[in-house]
Amino acid sequence: MNVASPPPAAPAPALGALSPEAFLADYWQKRPVVIREALPSASTSSGAPDFQSPLAPEELAGLALEDGVESRLVLKEGGAYPWELRHGPFSEDDFRSLPDEKWTLLVQGVDQLVPAVERLLDHFRFLPRWRLDDVMVSYAPEGGGVGAHLDHYDVFLVQGKGRRRWRFSHAPVEHEEIVPDRDVRMLANFDPDEEVVLEPGDLLYLPPRVAHHGTSVSDDCMTYSVGLRAPSHAEILNGYARACAEQLAERDRFADPDREAPPEHIGEIDAQARKKVRRVVRNAAADERAVDRWFGRHVTRPPAGEPLLSPERPPGASELVEAIQRGTGLRPAPGARLAFFENDDGSATLFAGGEAYDLPPARAFAAPLLSDRRRLPAEVLRPHLDTDGVPALLAQLVTDGALERVSPGVE
Repeated sequence: MNVASPPPAAPAPALGALSPEAFLADYWQKRPVVIREALPSASTSSGAPDFQSPLAPEELAGLALEDGVESRLVLKEGGAYPWELRHGPFSEDDFRSLPDEKWTLLVQGVDQLVPAVERLLDHFRFLPRWRLDDVMVSYAPEGGGVGAHLDHYDVFLVQGKGRRRWRFSHAPVEHEEIVPDRDVRMLANFDPDEEVVLEPGDLLYLPPRVAHHGTSVSDDCMTYSVGLRAPSHAEILNGYARACAEQLAERDRFADPDREAPPEHIGEIDAQARKKVRRVVRNAAADERAVDRWFGRHVTRPPAGEPLLSPERPPGASELVEAIQRGTGLRPAPGARLAFFENDDGSATLFAGGEAYDLPPARAFAAPLLSDRRRLPAEVLRPHLDTDGVPALLAQLVTDGALERVSPGVE
């Protein structure tokens, strides 16, 4: 594919002294690893730029007050009962009434709310962007945590502020036993074989189903959890089956006009009927392009299935071109995910917010151009505004709510 301009230089990967190649070969989906100074901290003597938490605890609490923000409080002690779980949005009085220790605030999808948190994802460009789900941020005073548990997906736990003690196992849990009658999902049997304390800028990587338990050992513990998307096989099959079913007409039904004689046993499902049903199932999965298109749409859908918001006054192509010439840039809208694949004929299919956009070979360069970047400044867009169809594509993506305009000088 002829990419018109290379993506910007990426920040250093969040792997400290470990190379991306070594991480992928030795640890990725194989075993946990603790990486010191994954993002350098002010407390280190490495001479690298200081790592600062993108958020203060008060700012995280402020997000938890807002409608539409998924937030939770877990009170190990001091609630109505041990390990009480409360759901937001919260009020300032809710926070004022909390005990001095042993509770945790968790806010989901903070990368979609705070640009400085979204920029953390730039340090994980050694993985495909569509595999990154979101950034959950937690705050806990001394003793706070959510109990021993496991996740069904990979997770990078970045210490942003304060200190947290992690205990974890190395082997994945085969059979998950849960403590009954608890608000939070906690493992009944937890037998860790390693214990570490993370400082700001340190990172703990955990493959799927590795049991772990984190506890704050400071009064200002903030942890950034970068979770990976790992759709289950059931989700993939159910999703694709629904998509196939939506394409079928009501008249597409089982039929057997070639039946020549009454059945010998009326209770038997004969070989001919079974063959017809197998053919229906095989035909649905045989169209590889249809599977690819469905998957691209599936993995770029907004979180929780909420539709993207179109602007009140969508721009026309010529209007958008004029704005870009004056310095207006573009960026993915909150909740919008972009991905693409190249087709055998040199064309490309761009996916944004669960929709597919087919780009002919002459315009295929726009797929990586738009999906490899967190920001699309005017100087990156201007060289391509004379390419047939590109202004219309940009205007359509803005109209559909996948991209939004950014004024000059705005991050």
